[in-house]
Amino acid sequence: MRIKAGILLFVTLLSASLAFAQSDVDFQPKALVKTLEKSGIEELTGVEELTLPKDACTSNGKYFLVTKNNENEYRYIYIGRVNSCRAGGCSAEHESPTTLDSEYFDYYILFDAHKTVQAVKVFNYQATHGYEITAKGWLKQFIGFNGSDSLKVDKNIDAISGATISVYAITADVENKTALLKKLQL
Repeated sequence: MRIKAGILLFVTLLSASLAFAQSDVDFQPKALVKTLEKSGIEELTGVEELTLPKDACTSNGKYFLVTKNNENEYRYIYIGRVNSCRAGGCSAEHESPTTLDSEYFDYYILFDAHKTVQAVKVFNYQATHGYEITAKGWLKQFIGFNGSDSLKVDKNIDAISGATISVYAITADVENKTALLKKLQL
């Protein structure tokens, strides 16, 4: 009887850990492919991954260079994952969430040749709250951001009731990834 209980406990714990395991980021999301096709890039052969300096911290994402001419003049792409604290999770305000105690969403940013944000799209939302940040109208706030100013929720980025964690997480990440792209000498 104890062996059966032990096996049942093991299977339950294994199932729970797999439920919380994060899959890898999809670096060719259908939403991005569709957006690029609309701008005249019909094959991803016109897009190549950028090699970043070792001190550039982008463990959850990658930058790409668009080498093919396109209607919207997209030049750089960032595709990545934002880990955000679970509701009631991280205790410190600026604590970096770990994979085990966080939820996440995947998104991309399209930049022009001047490294200015042209589009932001959340394509894989796996958090339990805050889905409202995936709305096109809300994400349009980031268009035109070039890193010359900072992004502040309730100042130049609208807050969303019930999506506070996600709003702060994506706002900080867009600001951070834009600043990192600006530092790259390309």
